[in-house]
Amino acid sequence: MTQSNGLRLLPWSSPEGKPCFLVSDGDHSALSRRADEIEALQLAMGAGLLYHARALLGDRKADARELRFLAERLCEALRDVLRVAESRGGRLAAPESDGGESLGGAPESNEGSA
Repeated sequence: MTQSNGLRLLPWSSPEGKPCFLVSDGDHSALSRRADEIEALQLAMGAGLLYHARALLGDRKADARELRFLAERLCEALRDVLRVAESRGGRLAAPESDGGESLGGAPESNEGSA
């Protein structure tokens, strides 16, 4: 969703699991500020989970139950972070034409890979 159509993807879903959107012409409404707070919390929780994941993965005594629990939490955190990225990306101004080049053709970063 783009800002030009006034829809903002919110960081939560309906009880049926469907995406929720805010129809707004700005970022200053109480609901928009609340969504910003929740996004910040989700990102912070994801960072904290990543810290704990690295510690658990380094522990040779970690059992399958602990690793499965970790994997489930990491999946939840990744879902949240991707939703935040989609929401924020949709609110960016559309780039001007660059003569046929697109962001999709940009090389991927190898940062963090072994």
